[in-house]
Amino acid sequence: MGLMTWLDFVSFLLLFILFVYVIATNVITQLHKVYLFFHFSMMIWPLGQVAVHMTDNPQLQQICINISFVGLSMLCFGWLLFTKYLTNHKLMLSPRDFLLLLVPSVIVVAGIIWNPNEGFMSAVQGRYEYRQYGLIFWLMAVMLIAYFLYSMKLLARAYQTDVPPSDRAQIGNALTGIGVFVCFTLLDLLINVVLARWLPVVPGLTSLGIVIADIYFVFSIQKHGMFDLVNIAQQDVADTLSVGVIVMDEQNVVIEKNSVVDSMFELTVGVRLDMVKLLQSVEDSGNFDTFLEMYRLHPGERIHTEIRVAEAGRMVYLSMHVAPVVVNQQIVGRVITVQDLTELTRLVEESNRQNEALQTRSRALLMMQDELYQANLKLELMAITDSLTGCYNRRYLMQHLEHEVVMNRRDQIPFALFLFDIDLFKTVNDTYGHLVGDEVIKNTSDVVRNMLRPEDMFARYGGEEFTIYLPRTTKEEAEELAHRIRSAVEHNEIETGKGHALVSVTISMGVLAVDPQPSSCLEDGESYVHEMFVKVDKALYEAKENGRNQLAVVQ
Repeated sequence: MGLMTWLDFVSFLLLFILFVYVIATNVITQLHKVYLFFHFSMMIWPLGQVAVHMTDNPQLQQICINISFVGLSMLCFGWLLFTKYLTNHKLMLSPRDFLLLLVPSVIVVAGIIWNPNEGFMSAVQGRYEYRQYGLIFWLMAVMLIAYFLYSMKLLARAYQTDVPPSDRAQIGNALTGIGVFVCFTLLDLLINVVLARWLPVVPGLTSLGIVIADIYFVFSIQKHGMFDLVNIAQQDVADTLSVGVIVMDEQNVVIEKNSVVDSMFELTVGVRLDMVKLLQSVEDSGNFDTFLEMYRLHPGERIHTEIRVAEAGRMVYLSMHVAPVVVNQQIVGRVITVQDLTELTRLVEESNRQNEALQTRSRALLMMQDELYQANLKLELMAITDSLTGCYNRRYLMQHLEHEVVMNRRDQIPFALFLFDIDLFKTVNDTYGHLVGDEVIKNTSDVVRNMLRPEDMFARYGGEEFTIYLPRTTKEEAEELAHRIRSAVEHNEIETGKGHALVSVTISMGVLAVDPQPSSCLEDGESYVHEMFVKVDKALYEAKENGRNQLAVVQ
């Protein structure tokens, strides 16, 4: 084999070794698949060139050359595809876009294989080691240049945009590698095709360019972890987070950020983050000065603030946390996380509004309950009291006494019972009218009530008759109180409203004092109360028969 054959064979062998190396040392991803197609296309060129020089059969030589140029045509398509995935890891090509990229290469491949009227190439002296090229070849050259120019445009545009430093390095290496390949290919075209009549043939330039470019690509892959599944996954995971993440170096230069940050702030990777300028763009910050002071003077501290940003006519609430990145006790950077609390804040505010409404309703309910309680108290009081005098009514008096006398007899507690009525009350009604009569009843009850203890029970027995129950009262104490009450009523004067005339009344009273004995026992309180009222009623009538305005004591 000649020098050209050996050069092409060694190129193919090196490319094959690199091909196996990439497969063996990396986990296959979509980006891998695209690169391996590109790499395989590079291998076809030197393989075809080797095969041309290993046979003397012109037909086999033509087939091998066609294989080489088919590989070269597909190499450009593979490179463009690889460029698109390199500049956008999340690219999902539609079938239509894929076909649009592939069609130019397919057309050229068809022309190479068909070779109508030797429009692609023709043999020199019946052999294809040396050959002449036709129009289809130059169309292929134009297509290759167009592919590479378009791919370099994509790389250059991606390099100038806001991308992480690691991606920027990969794109820069890709630009360098493809530049090497294009230079060697154009040099081969210039020396061995355009200037072939005047210059000696320089073998293997395209193959050498392919090998050098591929070695550079593989070196870049290993150095920057272009196919590192962990790095790719980390970026994908970061972009799927609902929290914005910003990574800065020790000079506060942004070196990484996820896609969430772009919806919150205008930040550029590779540019120093100005926190003051960033916060000046917000609507409000609760602890602006304190946060900035901690941010500037205490880079090793974890700090936090909550800010509000006006966005599209609505208020966005953000929570910002800043934490140091420490390696070997040295601060090498910072990580800022920004969480959108708008929905949470809205829910909290809505919850607060609902709580306030609930508290308002609760207060109203409590007020209603209190009003109902007070109304019930009034109803209960109305049920047991006399509306005119405010004294207890007869029904409640009887219920209370039935219980009290049983307890008093059991515990041997002395008690007394008064029954009195207003003397000649009918005369007052006939003389002054019923309204004055009612006033006399009310005023008389007030006088008596003021002379009683809190534990004493004062009740209107009926009409102008009243009853007083005196617990823990001896006979002597009862008689003394009865005289004082009678005297107080006698000396009480009541306005009639008619010419400022005053009226006074007297009362007659029956007094019953009970001093239970140790052997006494009572089971039927109702009968005993009835018996007491029979006795005290007789005493009342005795007082009336003795001339009124006096009292009679049951013996």
